[in-house]
Amino acid sequence: MRQIKLIWDFRGPASAKTAEHHDIHLKEFLEKENYALKITGFEILNDMYAIAYLVVEEADMIRFRDALRPHRGEVFETKA
Repeated sequence: MRQIKLIWDFRGPASAKTAEHHDIHLKEFLEKENYALKITGFEILNDMYAIAYLVVEEADMIRFRDALRPHRGEVFETKA
Protein backbone atom coordinates (compact mmCIF):
# COMPACT_ATOMS: atom_id res chain seq x y z
CA MET A 1 0.00 0.00 0.00
CA ARG A 2 1.17 3.51 -0.76
CA GLN A 3 2.13 5.90 1.95
CA ILE A 4 1.18 9.58 1.95
CA LYS A 5 3.31 12.38 3.33
CA LEU A 6 1.11 15.08 4.88
CA ILE A 7 2.92 18.42 4.89
CA TRP A 8 2.59 21.67 6.81
CA ASP A 9 4.37 24.73 5.35
CA PHE A 10 5.83 27.45 7.57
CA ARG A 11 7.24 30.71 6.28
CA GLY A 12 9.05 33.62 7.87
CA PRO A 13 12.04 34.09 10.16
CA ALA A 14 10.57 31.72 12.80
CA SER A 15 9.68 28.99 10.31
CA ALA A 16 12.41 26.55 11.43
CA LYS A 17 11.44 26.72 15.10
CA THR A 18 7.75 26.51 14.25
CA ALA A 19 8.24 23.41 12.08
CA GLU A 20 10.38 21.78 14.77
CA HIS A 21 7.71 22.48 17.39
CA HIS A 22 4.93 21.21 15.10
CA ASP A 23 6.83 17.93 14.71
CA ILE A 24 6.64 17.46 18.50
CA HIS A 25 2.86 17.77 18.35
CA LEU A 26 2.64 15.33 15.43
CA LYS A 27 4.57 12.74 17.46
CA GLU A 28 2.27 13.31 20.44
CA PHE A 29 -0.76 12.84 18.19
CA LEU A 30 0.58 9.52 16.87
CA GLU A 31 1.13 8.30 20.43
CA LYS A 32 -2.37 9.35 21.46
CA GLU A 33 -3.87 7.60 18.43
CA ASN A 34 -1.64 4.53 18.98
CA TYR A 35 -0.75 4.63 15.28
CA ALA A 36 1.79 2.00 14.24
CA LEU A 37 3.59 4.06 11.60
CA LYS A 38 5.77 6.66 13.33
CA ILE A 39 7.36 8.66 10.52
CA THR A 40 7.42 12.40 11.24
CA GLY A 41 9.96 15.13 10.86
CA PHE A 42 10.77 18.63 9.79
CA GLU A 43 13.00 20.10 7.11
CA ILE A 44 14.49 23.56 6.95
CA LEU A 45 14.48 24.46 3.26
CA ASN A 46 15.95 27.94 3.67
CA ASP A 47 16.09 30.67 6.31
CA MET A 48 12.49 31.71 5.60
CA TYR A 49 10.80 28.39 4.77
CA ALA A 50 10.47 25.09 6.62
CA ILE A 51 8.07 22.16 6.64
CA ALA A 52 6.83 19.60 9.14
CA TYR A 53 5.51 16.27 7.91
CA LEU A 54 3.76 13.07 8.91
CA VAL A 55 3.60 9.86 6.87
CA VAL A 56 0.45 7.74 6.95
CA GLU A 57 -0.92 4.76 5.05
CA GLU A 58 -3.07 5.82 2.09
CA ALA A 59 -6.11 4.10 3.64
CA ASP A 60 -5.76 6.34 6.73
CA MET A 61 -5.09 9.59 4.87
CA ILE A 62 -8.64 10.98 5.00
CA ARG A 63 -8.88 10.45 8.77
CA PHE A 64 -5.56 12.21 9.41
CA ARG A 65 -6.27 14.94 6.87
CA ASP A 66 -9.58 15.79 8.51
CA ALA A 67 -8.16 15.69 12.05
CA LEU A 68 -4.90 17.57 11.41
CA ARG A 69 -5.63 19.75 8.35
CA PRO A 70 -2.25 19.66 6.58
CA HIS A 71 -1.52 22.23 3.91
CA ARG A 72 -0.77 19.61 1.28
CA GLY A 73 0.24 16.01 0.70
CA GLU A 74 2.27 13.86 -1.65
CA VAL A 75 3.10 10.22 -2.21
CA PHE A 76 5.92 9.23 0.15
CA GLU A 77 8.95 7.67 -1.51
CA THR A 78 11.43 5.91 0.73
CA LYS A 79 15.06 6.67 -0.03
CA ALA A 80 16.92 3.52 -0.95
